[in-house]
Amino acid sequence: MDNSHSIPIKGVLNKLSIRDLDIKDKRVFVRVDFNVPLDENLNITDDRRIRSALPTINYAIDEGAKIILASHLGRPKGKPDKRYSLISVARRLQRLIKKEVKFLPDCIGPETEAAASKMSAGDILLIENLRFHPEEEKNDEEFSKKLASLADYYVNDAFGAAHSIKNLEKKVDKVIVGGGMAFTFLKAMGYNVGDSLVENEMLDLANEIIKSVTSKGIKFYLPVDCVIAQSIEPGAETKLVTAQEIPNGWKAVDIGPASVKLFSEALESAKTILWNGPMGVFEVDAFSRGTFAIAHAVADAYALTIVGGGDTDLAVSRAGVAESISFISTGGGAALELLEGRELPGLMALTDK
Repeated sequence: MDNSHSIPIKGVLNKLSIRDLDIKDKRVFVRVDFNVPLDENLNITDDRRIRSALPTINYAIDEGAKIILASHLGRPKGKPDKRYSLISVARRLQRLIKKEVKFLPDCIGPETEAAASKMSAGDILLIENLRFHPEEEKNDEEFSKKLASLADYYVNDAFGAAHSIKNLEKKVDKVIVGGGMAFTFLKAMGYNVGDSLVENEMLDLANEIIKSVTSKGIKFYLPVDCVIAQSIEPGAETKLVTAQEIPNGWKAVDIGPASVKLFSEALESAKTILWNGPMGVFEVDAFSRGTFAIAHAVADAYALTIVGGGDTDLAVSRAGVAESISFISTGGGAALELLEGRELPGLMALTDK
């Protein structure tokens, strides 16, 4: 996370933009990133990803285009799931844009094709979650052709969905791992993590990463203490324990004060800081202290600060430090891969000027 060298960004600055196109009376398929956080009642808890698409949508309206919006939401595993429907997004977008947004219950098929063919200038369609079809994540050519047949132009306004991350280790001096990912590493090292979030299929990879980064002289930081609870409900009983001794039946929900001090001191000397992912379940006030403390540490550092990922974007906003961050991207993984210098398929496929 500490790097004084410039990071190459290849092949993404010479692409055609929507402003280079004559879109009057044309159907424009805009891939947006409406992957917004929802509560248990399927209410949108943060709509910044929707708001970030408004300039593109408004430009298309002003130019007399027919606008077809497409996005994914959550991980529906290739089949329809009402928990991940974009209908709530359609309602929020309609309120924000003060114009009718017609919602279609599928992204392909006869009904969608008919609706697209009957559009007038300035109309807005939002088609249902692309990932209700397994072909979306498989880059299926026939599925792509069906989507492409709906429009005259394709516009990618979803940077967060443009990526297909280990190459960063060639460009950093320090790696700090907090949040849910930390406990996969701690378990891989042989520590008891109780009921904390762990990706068991990643344990071998976690050990490989630790060996790889430390062999290169990169300082690798994990939490040394954490706040634990038996549930993530507001008002749940909490305890502060060392990160290596989480009892069964309890899960880590935030980093503790010693970890905050350790991580903050590591950030003080940084020249460039890339932050992707909160330190815990910051959406619950009782579990937000670690994330907000790191947000302040990042904001206060004399460094170029880059925050990637919707959750981290929300965290720095709630911590009140968003204005002090150099650059905020709603695409976490994509931002990191771009900064690695890797080619992002979703960007490389776009037409060059």
